[in-house]
Amino acid sequence: MVTSKKGSALTMVVHATVLFLVIMWTIPTAGLFISSIRDKDQLSVSGWWTALSSSEQKIVYRTPDADSEIQENGLYVLRGNLLEGGSGKVVKFGISSLKPEAFEPGTETQDRRGVTFKIMANGDYEVTSDKSFRRGVRIFYTAEVPPRFTLDNYRTVLSSEGLGQSFINSLTVTIPATVIPILIAAFAAYALAWMKFPGRALLIAGVVGLLVVPLQMSLIPLLTAYSKIGAIFGIEAKGYVGIWLAHTGFGLPLAIYLLRNYISGLPGEIIESARVDGASDFVIFRKIILPLSFPALASFAIFQFLWVWNDLLIATVFLGNTEESLVLTGRLRELLGSRGGNWEILTASAFITIIIPLLVFFGLQRYLVRGLLAGSVK
Repeated sequence: MVTSKKGSALTMVVHATVLFLVIMWTIPTAGLFISSIRDKDQLSVSGWWTALSSSEQKIVYRTPDADSEIQENGLYVLRGNLLEGGSGKVVKFGISSLKPEAFEPGTETQDRRGVTFKIMANGDYEVTSDKSFRRGVRIFYTAEVPPRFTLDNYRTVLSSEGLGQSFINSLTVTIPATVIPILIAAFAAYALAWMKFPGRALLIAGVVGLLVVPLQMSLIPLLTAYSKIGAIFGIEAKGYVGIWLAHTGFGLPLAIYLLRNYISGLPGEIIESARVDGASDFVIFRKIILPLSFPALASFAIFQFLWVWNDLLIATVFLGNTEESLVLTGRLRELLGSRGGNWEILTASAFITIIIPLLVFFGLQRYLVRGLLAGSVK
């Protein structure tokens, strides 16, 4: 009975923890999606959690020039509406940048040049002067704007020039950079787990040590060495071969460590029986180890694919920033501008770029936890 209560309590704790993790992942993802379909002006002044409520925006409006003026009772008059589409209402207005919220809607005021302003809550304005308007006059106002949702952010990203080529470039980089380290690591992991040779323990220690080497510290020396070696064999410094090798090198320590832990946990009786039957190490690896290690291979493939797909630093160093070689993350960076302030582009881009990784994850996710924990559980 006591054991049953303990088991029930542990199950509740596990369920609560999983629920907490799901909520912690879902909330920012929902916020990102909501931001991606909001109007860019509202996105810049309020958070996604206020998406369903009206937002206040401080706007500077310039009236049309003399071409739009009319004459009434000897005065020149400009009329129009401050609110595009007629949605929202004006809560404050001003005629100077020093006091942009000086007046209530419906108030009539005059500047030092004798120009009279009258702004209504619905956005209608009337500007009068005894002289013709050489150019439009500025009106500062604060408006309460109802929530607006649009797909324009996605249209901007999807219609950008060169996006399709960048998508193909990302696939060209990601697929080989995922497959190559898996192939190499699988052989290395089997050797470190079941083959006895001098220095095996030192190699395992070296692999573990390489896990903590910062990527940024080795990136430039690696590029320099690759450029010098490539010059000997006539291989250009900026190209796909270089970035494939770079991602392979940076991904191998984790791949070998993960696969070695899994393979070493496989039942030794199976391997010993195969050796008694005369199977070579290559046959054992191909017919026994690989089929049994698919969960670990799939789990690492997810991590490596996500890492390479979302990479920008290595792609910039080894491929450059030319129009023909830009990967998807590089193309989206160009859309953000030099200051990176276009949040509507950033949020829409995020959802576009996760489509392929989501397909990979959901295709292999049933193997993820099994592959990560199998080595420790066994």
